[in-house]
Amino acid sequence: MESLFISDLHLARDRPATLALFRRFLAERAPRAEALYLLGDLFDVWIGDDDDAPPAPEVIAALRALAETGTRLYFMRGNRDFLIGRRFAWATSCRILKDPTVVRLYGEPTLLMHGDLLCSDDIAYQRFRRRVRNPVVRQLFLWKRLARRRAIAADYRQRSGQAMAEKPETIMDVNPDRVRRFMTEHGVRRLIHGHTHRPADHALVLDRQPAERIVLAQWRGDCGEVLSVSPAGARRETLR
Repeated sequence: MESLFISDLHLARDRPATLALFRRFLAERAPRAEALYLLGDLFDVWIGDDDDAPPAPEVIAALRALAETGTRLYFMRGNRDFLIGRRFAWATSCRILKDPTVVRLYGEPTLLMHGDLLCSDDIAYQRFRRRVRNPVVRQLFLWKRLARRRAIAADYRQRSGQAMAEKPETIMDVNPDRVRRFMTEHGVRRLIHGHTHRPADHALVLDRQPAERIVLAQWRGDCGEVLSVSPAGARRETLR
């Protein structure tokens, strides 16, 4: 009995090594688990479920093949692929999770998040997040022609990289008080998230009780990491 967690693969056509590693993971490792949770930024960019440009078709097919083995799939949108919708969910047999979501993992209530909501010190990003996730703004974008959406996405990737390079490292990590607030409000002592690309296991104390925050790792090239959670606890596995 185990559930697997991954995030921040940033799959894209120009990252073939990561794509190949992910496909091997889905074919060889993931079928041994009862559930796989993808906690956002599976893709480096997602401009709509109607986009059939690589690597979307092969990733969708690989996820569907995994689902057919009996492994349950859960997907939480990230800041790069928040436009994933019902067509993707149907094609892959994934269940879309809201951010945040509480699940019970072998008796332990666990809060799942992508992680960007915890980075509240980055005020400019939080303002941008609220704007682009407005249902009206999202729909106006999806009504644009594919070619136009691709151009906008390419421009966004470039601007995003420049903006991150100019920001202080401190504001791109989570705010500790916000972490405690989310965990307290949801009544949990375990939080699993990605987004920050700073994998670590953080010990906390909430209401005089021990708690933990587990940060998932980003996949880079032909190296990745998966978190396995079972009745015995949580452990990390390196994939190559």
